[in-house]
Amino acid sequence: MGELKDKAKGIGNEVAGNAKQMTADATDDPSLDAEGKAQERKGEAQNVSGEIKGAMGDKV
Repeated sequence: MGELKDKAKGIGNEVAGNAKQMTADATDDPSLDAEGKAQERKGEAQNVSGEIKGAMGDKV
């Protein structure tokens, strides 16, 4: 997977995770909040992966 692909997936997961957290707050659903936080962290990790690949010239 390339740098831009990782970053795009990461942003998508962060946005979806944040949306789940907002919905969880509105509906008082702790399990949805936990799911949203996990998805947001996954997105952050994908962004870091994309940045590393970019710094390494997509050789990783």
